[in-house]
Amino acid sequence: MPCTLCGLTGNPEFHRDRRRSYQRCQRCHLVYVPAEYWLSAEQEKAEYDLHQNHAQDEGYRRFLSRLTDPLQNKIAANAQGLDFGCGPGPVLAQIMGEAGWPMSVYDIFYYPQEQRLSQTYDFITATEVVEHLHSPATVLPRLWELINEQGYLAIMTKLVQDQAAFARWHYKNDPTHICFFSRETFCYIAGLWRAQLEFIGNDVIFFKKVTGHEGS
Repeated sequence: MPCTLCGLTGNPEFHRDRRRSYQRCQRCHLVYVPAEYWLSAEQEKAEYDLHQNHAQDEGYRRFLSRLTDPLQNKIAANAQGLDFGCGPGPVLAQIMGEAGWPMSVYDIFYYPQEQRLSQTYDFITATEVVEHLHSPATVLPRLWELINEQGYLAIMTKLVQDQAAFARWHYKNDPTHICFFSRETFCYIAGLWRAQLEFIGNDVIFFKKVTGHEGS
């Protein structure tokens, strides 16, 4: 199966377990699950319905703060944002709203307002979202197009380390996780977009949209 991010064909198997196979792209380094192992939309939503994340959960708020705290230090006071893939309870948008940045929300299952994807924003967040994408090659550039100059795409996802660590990795065991990014993958994307790229901690990635001579 071709890479779901860059389209390269002929990629080798990276890992196999009792449930499915994983390939790794030789160009962009994305690790991806072939489509034959993907859940149906109904099965996928049933998995998400099991999530019990809510605004009163202090542990979940701390988890999200790994992204929201550094983001708040970068965006302007009047910045307009979108939480993409917010899930059934848009806690991140609530946290940002409490801090003075009201956000729009979009989720293909829970808040499927397509008009939200035809507006532009100063920042877009995607926390624990990109690993679920069937077509990152389509979705990620679409989000990038919605971001205003000097704006941010802020992503939270766990990163692939190496083959041995991947074999032991609990993150791959979620049946809704079908693509796995590494630092190399995000560097590849930043190169395509001519974006400034920043890694924060182990699982937060910021892309900044800048003019051509400022990019990295």
